[in-house]
Amino acid sequence: MTTDLAIDLSKVTKRFGATVALDGASFRVKRGAVHALLGENGAGKSTTVKLLSGLMQPDSGSIAVMGRDVSMKNPMDAHRAGVQTAFQEMTLVRDLTVAQNLMMSYEPTGWFGRIKKRESQRMAAEWLERLELDDVRPGAYIRDLALPVRQKIEIAKAIVRGPQVLLLDEPTSALSGRDVAWLARRIDEMKSRGVTFVFISHRMQEVREFCDSLTVYRNGKDVGAFDTASISDDQVIRLVIGRSMEAKYPPKVPAHIKSDVPAMEARGIKVDGVVSDFNLTLKAGEVHGIAALQGMGQRELFEALFGAEFIDDGEILIDGNPVTLTSTADSLKAGVSTSFLPEDRKTEGLLLRLPGGENVSLPVIERFTRFGLIDRKREQAAIKRALAQMEVNPRAVYKPCLSFSGGNQQKIAMAKWLLTQSRVWLMFDPTRGIDVGTKHQIFVLMRAFAAAGGSVLFYSTDVPELVNVCDRVSVVYRGRNVAELEGDALTEENVMRKMLAS
Repeated sequence: MTTDLAIDLSKVTKRFGATVALDGASFRVKRGAVHALLGENGAGKSTTVKLLSGLMQPDSGSIAVMGRDVSMKNPMDAHRAGVQTAFQEMTLVRDLTVAQNLMMSYEPTGWFGRIKKRESQRMAAEWLERLELDDVRPGAYIRDLALPVRQKIEIAKAIVRGPQVLLLDEPTSALSGRDVAWLARRIDEMKSRGVTFVFISHRMQEVREFCDSLTVYRNGKDVGAFDTASISDDQVIRLVIGRSMEAKYPPKVPAHIKSDVPAMEARGIKVDGVVSDFNLTLKAGEVHGIAALQGMGQRELFEALFGAEFIDDGEILIDGNPVTLTSTADSLKAGVSTSFLPEDRKTEGLLLRLPGGENVSLPVIERFTRFGLIDRKREQAAIKRALAQMEVNPRAVYKPCLSFSGGNQQKIAMAKWLLTQSRVWLMFDPTRGIDVGTKHQIFVLMRAFAAAGGSVLFYSTDVPELVNVCDRVSVVYRGRNVAELEGDALTEENVMRKMLAS
């Protein structure tokens, strides 16, 4: 047994019925390394994480941790082996407090196993301060925290348990630039103490910043392991998707739209004390970006434009006509229906236990209904066309959404809005936690939609995406549109300067 390896998965196979998630894959990580695991959604990365976390067992092959063969039948076996995981699809209990989540299963106990609540609260507060999260109250409920804060608590929970190996599953997908810097400090501190990291990400910039080495999976197999400095981004992309990708971003082809009337306009919008006197003009045929640091009102703005949040003041116009959006149904019934792709697809974008087909047709089910009866043949034909456009496996028509990878779930969510035949898309961080191939597909779809006369309002935490995909970018600061950049002025440096210095 090689003792310089923290993790040694050898020829591991894992099947789910007819689906082969891992097909004789091997994955090795040296002790004390920060090692990236890369691949498309569905390539086998999440299955590997679940095997190492004790959530499932391999059908064949072997797993060794810190030089010892292990058989992890549950998460506690993984904990005893020194492995902790911070999941992208978070394991936090929404109706418990930060302290209860941080200390879960590790609370101090007294007589008859009773939890010492005050001591547990004190320990949680000490950990929050130590991990530079002292602005988070131990007694705050998880449900009341923003997604980036919940992501940091998920990571903190794994750190509190003192791992020898820490698996980070898309840890930066919900984090802003300052939060990513926070994570970098945590990694540096723990690496100096000999902790080993497995870092799953689709962002090559962060892989190069954090990781010493990397392994690429494709179709359930390992297709190469490299020192990070020895391989280019283009080579990684070819290994990940099995082909060369001519350009990371599609060209910005201008749409030839004659109408001067904006597709959507916001005038003096005020929402819940967060969005204040916000003005925006969304033109037909354009992809318009929204850039903002965490908590600047961007989420409330998108929800207000979709009818999911009440507007306290101001007005919204669609095709020049004022509309009142008191619900999402109003949005869909407006002269031009508005599509909303939320940041958290699992809790806000999809009904995971329903088949993909039912999710896709749900917003417009009345279109296929007559006298209270659904025309299933016509509905199924429309669903299949939308899924085919998004290149989703046809099984999604009848298979539950939870049986698909994160990237495919995002495609199903987009197929849902394709079926609405909307002329305005509101896309809130739609590329969070998905692979480079799926990102490219979404960008191509957005640009094609705009070229055909549609309009896209696109928020992303990734500034390069905004700069390279959008025709214009509005910078939001404290709920206001403080700058609009386009043409030669639309650069990463200018966007970041406006976001930080406004």
